[in-house]
Amino acid sequence: MELLDERRCRDVIQRAAAPFYRGRIDVVSGVLVEAVGVPAAMGELCRVELGRGEALEAEVIGFRGDRTLLMPHGDLVGLSPGQPVQALGRGFGIQVADDLLGRVLDGFGNPLDDRPPIPGGKHRDVRLAAPRPLDRRAVDEPITTGVRSIDGLNTVGRGQRVGIFAGAGVGKSTLLGQITSGTDADVIVACLVGERGREVRDFLEESIGAGASDRTVLVAATSDRSPLERISAPYVATTIAEHFRDQGKNVLLVIDSITRFAHAAREIGLAAGEPPTTRGFPPSFFAMTPKLLERMGRVGEGSITGLLTVLVDGEGEDDPVADALLGLLDGHLVLSRELAQAGHFPAVDVLASLSRLMPKLVDAQHGASARRIRELLAAYTAGKDLVDVGAYAPGSNPSLDAALERMPAIEAFLRQDMDDATAMTDTIELLRLVSGAAEISEGAR
Repeated sequence: MELLDERRCRDVIQRAAAPFYRGRIDVVSGVLVEAVGVPAAMGELCRVELGRGEALEAEVIGFRGDRTLLMPHGDLVGLSPGQPVQALGRGFGIQVADDLLGRVLDGFGNPLDDRPPIPGGKHRDVRLAAPRPLDRRAVDEPITTGVRSIDGLNTVGRGQRVGIFAGAGVGKSTLLGQITSGTDADVIVACLVGERGREVRDFLEESIGAGASDRTVLVAATSDRSPLERISAPYVATTIAEHFRDQGKNVLLVIDSITRFAHAAREIGLAAGEPPTTRGFPPSFFAMTPKLLERMGRVGEGSITGLLTVLVDGEGEDDPVADALLGLLDGHLVLSRELAQAGHFPAVDVLASLSRLMPKLVDAQHGASARRIRELLAAYTAGKDLVDVGAYAPGSNPSLDAALERMPAIEAFLRQDMDDATAMTDTIELLRLVSGAAEISEGAR
């Protein structure tokens, strides 16, 4: 204990003896603050003195000549030219602890649930580097989501990164609720970026519910918050997930949505003077996204399974965010508006979805059953128009005949109520029955 106190005293003395630089605000424009006389580094925190004992933290996002470009951690109300600015000599970090479970935080890691701050805890920078490639373990164990169309036909592994690609109003939030309530992950870290304020409580009460709240941490930066808070929220959530991963726990990290994270990056990049590239997104977005995603995965005994939603504009053509994510993720789930309009929930388009790691996660029988279901769905989709107009003669296409016979059972397998969580073993057995593999096995005997 004496040695620990001595170290703390030495750290305090060293911080107090370190030189600090004080400048002043020169220009306040839009979401950006320009300061002079502050030789800070990119990503460094600065303290802006507002007067009357009040202060505001701001982050360095760039430079323009001899001016330091700052973006405050909060509202710009109260800022004015001439106010003192001090470089703090450190980057943005948060306090992490096991007591975060059951809490709701803002995009900067501060309590949002009117409960006191977490006592103690360990300081952790939010923009840490990703684990080294050779430190990673293979993703070879499935994680249960409770959703049959995912566990059976698009199996996800512990440490895998999967995107949910969907337009507005096709059941994305409902699907997230099914997964968070039905998963077997040890810890759930959910991050809501740019959502409406009412959706935070809805997600907390309806999607997470009382059963999973004691193993969940919710980070929320609503649409009215500053772009810096909206871009910081996924980093805060990932940092919290890493804390539990380092304890050997399997963590499910949900980010809803990565598209609004991209919009916040665009606001910051354009304000800092970056040149707009594809669809107005600055180069920094395409550089920071891989750094965030690569922090997920399986390291040591723990894992972070990433589930990121992507809002697709229109039909999804020429969407730079979706294109960038498709190349970085280990799989994608596509939600179909046509299925949603037909009352088919969850509206997972099985043929358009893919888990790249599924062959490593399932046994031969599971894989064969899943392939058979896909073959039947493909045959049904190809011949559906002929059947609907009465132009199909039964017996002319054996594959379509088999699909028409099996479709009622396949539809029942793919449809699932939000509060209906299916165990992985039950999903695999149902998949075997629906695909006809059980009948083939009986016939072989």
